[in-house]
Amino acid sequence: MKKIQPVNNNVLIKLDESKEEKTSGGIVLPDSAKTKSNEGVIIAIAAGASEEISIGDRVIYKEYSGTEIKFEGEKYILIPAADIYAKYIEGDSI
Repeated sequence: MKKIQPVNNNVLIKLDESKEEKTSGGIVLPDSAKTKSNEGVIIAIAAGASEEISIGDRVIYKEYSGTEIKFEGEKYILIPAADIYAKYIEGDSI
């Protein structure tokens, strides 16, 4: 099985697969008309990229960052670790 291993402080993030969206009138919106999500799950991290994030973290990243790629039918984005703004955590307080 092939895998992608980021290098040079980059992070591989799996993009959320957006479901088919319809308007209230029943018109299906094409991908080009949808707002691009800037959230995803970290799949792989380059060695030494960051100690604050880890594989499996759900993160928010800079809107126009990185390069989108397709690998084995899945959509991913490869971005610099510095372009990650935040991660979701479980807890009662921030």
